[in-house]
Amino acid sequence: MKIGLDVMGGDFAPDTVVEGAIDSLEHLSAADELVLIGDRNAIIAQLKKINTDPSRFRIVHTTQVIEMGDVPAKAYSQKPDSSIAVGYRMLKEGEIDGFCSAGNTGAMLVGASYTVNVTPGVLRPALATILPALDNRNSVILDVGLNPDCKPEVLLQYGILGSIFAKYVLGVENPSVRLLNIGEEESKGTPAVKAAYELMKEHPGLNFEGNIEANTLLRESLADVIVCDGFVGNVILKLSEAFHSVYKLRNLKDSFFDSLDFENIGGTPIIGINANVVVGHGVSKRRAIMNMILQTWAVVHVNLAQKIKEAI
Repeated sequence: MKIGLDVMGGDFAPDTVVEGAIDSLEHLSAADELVLIGDRNAIIAQLKKINTDPSRFRIVHTTQVIEMGDVPAKAYSQKPDSSIAVGYRMLKEGEIDGFCSAGNTGAMLVGASYTVNVTPGVLRPALATILPALDNRNSVILDVGLNPDCKPEVLLQYGILGSIFAKYVLGVENPSVRLLNIGEEESKGTPAVKAAYELMKEHPGLNFEGNIEANTLLRESLADVIVCDGFVGNVILKLSEAFHSVYKLRNLKDSFFDSLDFENIGGTPIIGINANVVVGHGVSKRRAIMNMILQTWAVVHVNLAQKIKEAI
């Protein structure tokens, strides 16, 4: 398996990205190849600084960087030799099996649209992430930031996409699906959410169990798939990060709150595109980069993009 890593993406790139890449080698097999995409001189300098042989990686040199504050579409077009653009070209041409970056999220989404394209039949791709529960049963929640305002048909399809993710990545044979809402009653919610409820209830291939309220998240017996629009999902994601931050500031020790640490998850796959791509948090440091790489390996291992294409 060949995994491409954008070394220039993120607030602490390239040094911490290289460090995370080194750590990931302990968890990858000899048959796996990690391709570092970025400034060759900066990459080699960091590898030598921490006494790592550059020959352990394949290095693809690039001369441009899409900065975190760049306008995504404009930067992607004007910087064809950026690490993100080169990574996507390699992905499209089959030189790598998966691609991950903690860089400009908008540019990563633009790159997906411009190169590998949206999966035929998918209305809107989504960002999906893992949400832990007290009984150690992980759920997938989507969307967590890609589409802030969704039509009912898109929310229905998120239930389908999330079910595929839960089946092949989490190993759940018949994933349960719930719609995040302000109440469990069928009559609650915005017009779009209420219409989505009806579509989900009537869909024969969806194991739909109704609405779920935010105050029951993280508890036992959570649904396998939680559906919401990107605005709500991103708020949930950032709130869980806030819980973890407060827990650390108060010097508390608890394994469950450790599981809310985004560094343990690493990144969020873009599902609904014709390739396996994972986007990391811009503030990712060494451990988060390592886990982003390993999550990319897991997504490529089950060939999630192809499974979604077949199902849709």
